[in-house]
Amino acid sequence: MRYTRTAIALHWLIALMLFGLFGLGLYMAELPLSPTKLKLYSYHKWAGVTVFLLVLVRLGWRVTHVPPPLPAGMPAWQLKAAAAGHHLLYVLMLIVPLSGWLMSSAKGFQTVWFGVLPLPDLLPKDKALGDALLEVHELLNFLFMAVVAGHIAAALKHHFVDRDGLLSRMLPGR
Repeated sequence: MRYTRTAIALHWLIALMLFGLFGLGLYMAELPLSPTKLKLYSYHKWAGVTVFLLVLVRLGWRVTHVPPPLPAGMPAWQLKAAAAGHHLLYVLMLIVPLSGWLMSSAKGFQTVWFGVLPLPDLLPKDKALGDALLEVHELLNFLFMAVVAGHIAAALKHHFVDRDGLLSRMLPGR
């Protein structure tokens, strides 16, 4: 049994965007202040808001569409680890963009989605809070990257070691 086409499309679109956001975030953080850095920060924020919205759509889809069952015979600890890992991924997909939005608000940089739709600041300008939220945003992202790496490792283990068809349920075009 496979995931729906919608679930597969949302999974891979969000995954690609996350990889781009991780890479862009690591790259732009080291740049000196310049118009290019400010432009990259805007792109990063636009993509972060887009991922946040796509995750809300994905959660709505997940609530109304039951995912396929996990392979029979999976040990109980793997079932628990899979459930915990997926829950943590969803939590991080929501709180990482929120932490960035909170940080931008506290630093006094309004988020304007695609340069057109200004989003409300969630906090008043406060430099100390903005600096603290920058640290929170960075730490959450490193945790997020580790959880994503674990997710990928588990999927590859199921595909190449267990050969139980778990990964093929989420691959497009099959």
